[in-house]
Amino acid sequence: MFDSVRSRLTLWHVAVLALVLLVFSAGIYWLLEHNLQARTDASVEAALKAMEHLLAYERAEGDTELEAARNTVVELRYPQMALAVYTTDGRLLAETRYGSSRAVLPAASDEIPDQAGYYTLSDTDTATEEGLRVGAKRVTPAAGAAPNIVVAAHSLEQISEELRALRQVFMLAVPLALFLSGLSGWFLTRQSLAPIVAMAERAEQISAASLSQRLPVANPRDELGRMAVTFNNLLSRLEQAFTQQRQFMADASHELRTPLHVIRTAAEVTLEPPQGSEREAREYHEALSMVNDQARRLTRIVEDMFTLARADAGQRAMEYGDLYLDELLLDTARAATILAASKGISVEIGPAQETLFRGDEGLLRQMLLNLLDNALKHTPSGGRVSVQMAQHDEVYEISVSDTGTGIPAEAQPHIFDRFYRSDKARSRSETINGAGAGLGLAIARWVAEAHSGSLTLLRSDAGGSVFSVALPASHGAQNKNQHSL
Repeated sequence: MFDSVRSRLTLWHVAVLALVLLVFSAGIYWLLEHNLQARTDASVEAALKAMEHLLAYERAEGDTELEAARNTVVELRYPQMALAVYTTDGRLLAETRYGSSRAVLPAASDEIPDQAGYYTLSDTDTATEEGLRVGAKRVTPAAGAAPNIVVAAHSLEQISEELRALRQVFMLAVPLALFLSGLSGWFLTRQSLAPIVAMAERAEQISAASLSQRLPVANPRDELGRMAVTFNNLLSRLEQAFTQQRQFMADASHELRTPLHVIRTAAEVTLEPPQGSEREAREYHEALSMVNDQARRLTRIVEDMFTLARADAGQRAMEYGDLYLDELLLDTARAATILAASKGISVEIGPAQETLFRGDEGLLRQMLLNLLDNALKHTPSGGRVSVQMAQHDEVYEISVSDTGTGIPAEAQPHIFDRFYRSDKARSRSETINGAGAGLGLAIARWVAEAHSGSLTLLRSDAGGSVFSVALPASHGAQNKNQHSL
């Protein structure tokens, strides 16, 4: 019954209201009872003072003690009150009653005043359920006269009736208020949670095949609207991740299928029985060379995919160490020079200062090789690849430029996407690391970002492309010794 949030909220609402009403009712009841009691005590005190003054007046007129007492109780009339005059030894001199109630002396001796001018108040039970509020006061009517005790007893019947009526009101009003409050609370909670119910129903309909759906947003400025907007943003990121994953799997399958097909075809052709004469060693050598090339390509693709997968999962621990960026750049440039010479491409290396840096040498080397690999792949014979390193403020900047045909404008936003290649023919020309698979720039950017840096395409037009790596100088130290790469 109370499994739903709506039921629990309604129950808590009613429980809190019940506690508030209980405290409020108890406070009202106590306040009314206190005020009625104070009003009754004031009436009793006024009656005692009047009896004291009238008794003194009667004695001053020459009346005897008994006559003065009788005249006092007869002449004074108070609603719902009985009066009496006693001697100090407890003998009744005169009294007036209120119904069957009498103004008797308090039973306890400590409730009878023992000094003139003092009075006491106490509750006395009578034949009725309400009881009496009794006040007793010791008075001295005249000089030299024996003291008397005047008693006034006020009926508590009216107080009891008013308090009883208030209790009846509370017994009717409080349950009714709780019922109406619970009903309204249930309705308001239902209306308030309706957007959440709608969002839950819509979310249940969303699957991996329908990530384009979004939750309804009634008011984006309130809390529920902000939650829906946040969830929709999460769905957008999930949709993008799923799309990238599907594209990654499709591209990976395409890239792996081609070399596998070549390997299989070469093996099948080689294993077929020759017609006429046996195969020459040269034919076997060519077939094995083809298999070796494609195996290298497969190895490159798998290693790159493994690197990116570990990077995405945060499992590629960075192996930081002190290194010299200038020496690292020199080593990678030398490796590029060997392949560049075979393609008729010149590699120009600019001067750089000795630069101490703290980073992952293996990843930084791979980043530089990938950039040089990309430049050589898109530079025709007779072209030029330039490598420069400089410091600007607190940033080390490494630029790799080429004199190739450039990257089409529509392809530039996607060059760092995985398996993306701007050339329509998806060229697999031989490069430093083997045939390309479209993962080199993606890995290079990740390496730069892993070192708190960035990799950007500064320019690409008909005159060639320029890529720039920016690494924060806070990763290392440098000195001013200049030397040429």
